[in-house]
Amino acid sequence: MDAITFHEPARMPRGFRCASRNCGLKREGPDLALFYSEAPAAAAAVFTRNQFPGAPIIVGRELIRKGRLRAVVVNSKISNVGTGEEGIRNARRMGELAAAELGVPADEVLMSSTGLIGRQLPMDLIEAGLRGMAAELQDDPLRGAEGIMTTDTYPKAISLSVGEATITVVGKGAGMIAPNMATMLVYIFTDAACDAPTLDRLLRDAVADTFNMLSVDTDTSTSDTCAILANGLAGPVDEAAFRQALRVACTRMTEMLARDGEGATKLLRATVQNARTVDEARKIARSIVESPLVKTMAYGADPNIGRVLMAVGKCFDCTVEPEKITVWINDTLVFTESARADFDEDELRRILGGDPVDIRVDLGVGTGCATAFGCDLTYGYIDENAAYASS
Repeated sequence: MDAITFHEPARMPRGFRCASRNCGLKREGPDLALFYSEAPAAAAAVFTRNQFPGAPIIVGRELIRKGRLRAVVVNSKISNVGTGEEGIRNARRMGELAAAELGVPADEVLMSSTGLIGRQLPMDLIEAGLRGMAAELQDDPLRGAEGIMTTDTYPKAISLSVGEATITVVGKGAGMIAPNMATMLVYIFTDAACDAPTLDRLLRDAVADTFNMLSVDTDTSTSDTCAILANGLAGPVDEAAFRQALRVACTRMTEMLARDGEGATKLLRATVQNARTVDEARKIARSIVESPLVKTMAYGADPNIGRVLMAVGKCFDCTVEPEKITVWINDTLVFTESARADFDEDELRRILGGDPVDIRVDLGVGTGCATAFGCDLTYGYIDENAAYASS
């Protein structure tokens, strides 16, 4: 199997370029991004399961059926959700404007919007912003990442090699993040040769254990999108190697998104092993990272094992046998054989003051295993969201 090598700094794969601008949606900073493939790209995508999807989701679900994309256009600040038929028209218009700027078919441009709900997109600003943007396309994925941020504290992009090909992931997401899918916009670009059905299968496989195991605040966004484009300019790559590289890249981006959750100071990971099934392992792992008590425990560096046991035990439809459960916090055994283990509480407090906080639970009832990703809960989360509409 081909080796996986991360690139520092991140770079766009062959044939892909991006740009971002301020078009006036935000007071300052980029708020419009464009990603472009010089060659037609096979494509696949997964979208939010929220039953109040944004206009770009509705249109995107139609576009992706073709299995081919040339570009992605994204605006931040306004999500184009709760905007009715006008919002649908604006989403389509946004794709058409980007297609005209790039000289590609309109049905090969995916559009996304993120930000405030219930406001119409000012299409005059979008149109003016896209005009001439093709001349600014360049190879640094962080430039594109800057244009899709909302409450993120920094732009996120990673890239790695698999064989002769590169996989680059650009993402945003800091709040309204919960599974199915976890709130975010993530765009994956690769110069590997891969057909659309294979991309769809591999993307869904990767998302199941990464982005769909990410939760900052249990709130599933109306705008979640994860798309992958493969233009084939690097030629074919061993599928097993590509699958592994894609999962590694998605895991790395998931951890970046979790660690940059609104107000967060540290990454929180929960691994559940030997559950009755994988689905039960996923459910219990998510229960741990989503628990406000566990999240505040992580923030306060408080090794309160009762909060972990509570989060496991409240999964009523899962197989939980207390006498078989073993729990570790940052590799320190804290619970075994139905009782609190003997550990140095002061030392564990010191360890919990760092980043990340890892909780591992062995249920001892099967072979299912899963990891969930989250963050601590701080005063900063309240400060950010109490005034979000005015930010």
